[in-house]
Amino acid sequence: MKDRLNLTLLTDFYEFTMSHGFFAEGVGDRIAYFDMFFRTVPSDGGFAIMAGVEQLIDYLKNLNFTKEDIEYLRSKKLFSEEYLNYLENFEFKCDVWAIPEGTPIFPQEPIVVVRGPIAQAQFIETMVLLTINHQSLIATKADRIVRAADGRPVMEFGSRRAQGADAAILGARAAYIGGCVGTACAIADREYGVPALGTMAHSWVQMFDTEYDAFKAYAARYPDNCTLLVDTYNVLKSGIPNAIRVFDEVLKPLGKRPKGVRIDSGDITYLSKKCRKMLDDAGYPDCGICASNSLDEYIIRDTLMQGAKIDSFGVGERLITSKESPVFGGVYKLVAVEDENGNVTPKIKVSENVAKITTPGFKQVYRLYSLESGAAIADVMTLFDEVINQDEPYEIFDPEHTWKRKKVTDYYVRPLLKQIFKEGKCVYESPDIHVLREYCKLETEKLWDEVKRFENPHKYYVDLSPSLWKMKYDLLEKFQ
Repeated sequence: MKDRLNLTLLTDFYEFTMSHGFFAEGVGDRIAYFDMFFRTVPSDGGFAIMAGVEQLIDYLKNLNFTKEDIEYLRSKKLFSEEYLNYLENFEFKCDVWAIPEGTPIFPQEPIVVVRGPIAQAQFIETMVLLTINHQSLIATKADRIVRAADGRPVMEFGSRRAQGADAAILGARAAYIGGCVGTACAIADREYGVPALGTMAHSWVQMFDTEYDAFKAYAARYPDNCTLLVDTYNVLKSGIPNAIRVFDEVLKPLGKRPKGVRIDSGDITYLSKKCRKMLDDAGYPDCGICASNSLDEYIIRDTLMQGAKIDSFGVGERLITSKESPVFGGVYKLVAVEDENGNVTPKIKVSENVAKITTPGFKQVYRLYSLESGAAIADVMTLFDEVINQDEPYEIFDPEHTWKRKKVTDYYVRPLLKQIFKEGKCVYESPDIHVLREYCKLETEKLWDEVKRFENPHKYYVDLSPSLWKMKYDLLEKFQ
């Protein structure tokens, strides 16, 4: 983005007080390991979609403290001059791993791992969470809406209802990764290559003396991309009749065909059926019908089940804000520390709330796929240096109900966490956004349909390797 704002101070303030405390206690350079993970899927879905890695990389590449930042921190009268001098000469030194954008992800598994000096790894917490939480939330919602549309194109129309400029722009990016065909947000096209789409608003129709005049002017101006908004006054009595008249009088003599009509209010199912018949009878069976107006996956699914004749959807506020479930609850937790000899000591957070008990240690996540069907079977968290030998049967088990076991054969395995920074230097090139969108589609198709249900989805298992399970439960016993 042009005129970049330095986001280094976009932290919770306690991250600086802790970072300074670590520095003052002489352990600021002690190597720590943090996991970002989430506990529940938005909308009680079966899975989420990873997004935001490119922006996380951009943030970490540009970590630096300006003179204004240092003066602000000095003004708080909490930080030593030695610490402020450290920040003034700051050099990022962490290793970072992340699951690639577009990958289906599941609760409890690490989706970002940070290893580095505790004084650094601590104060990047907020931006790690902010970046991944937001875009993963919108990509997940977009995936649900796109699947509900059952092959019909979905356009993201939510910029004006987003919570701020960044939410609109990066939300459009995430929605595209999640499967939308484009966005109404022009700057998202310029910055990220998300196709910008759009035609007219009701104000165009209202500015002319008649609806017919408005349609005629638009068709003459854009004959190759003529989509008319037909609900300003009355869809069936004036909108469609005037559209058909303009198609006949303006487009047909030019040898052009209309692209579509859009309905933005009323009983869209009923209106679309009537519109379809009127357009077909007039000789325009190829004229598409687009629906908009506060849509989400449930409304789209229901309209199609009721026989709506809709060819595409424009979805705004309920997509760009994930209105039904507007929080992606990612957290960032310390899971291990490393001494000067390279020995890693696992750390655990214990809670009476079982869901808040963390999984300790430096970990990798493997996804097991069926060789026969290509479907994803389960994910397995392991210690980072563990290898799953796909040439041998592998037994997976429920980490909480360990008697639930399954021996997997005829499978292949793929490690999910990819290194994106090594000793503070970026070692990963973000794929083109169009590649990410296609990758997301292909990986989502590898999930069982039962996992993709909107209500009461089948639980996709994220298991622990025997070694990691033993480590976790040894620590639980220790702290009982």
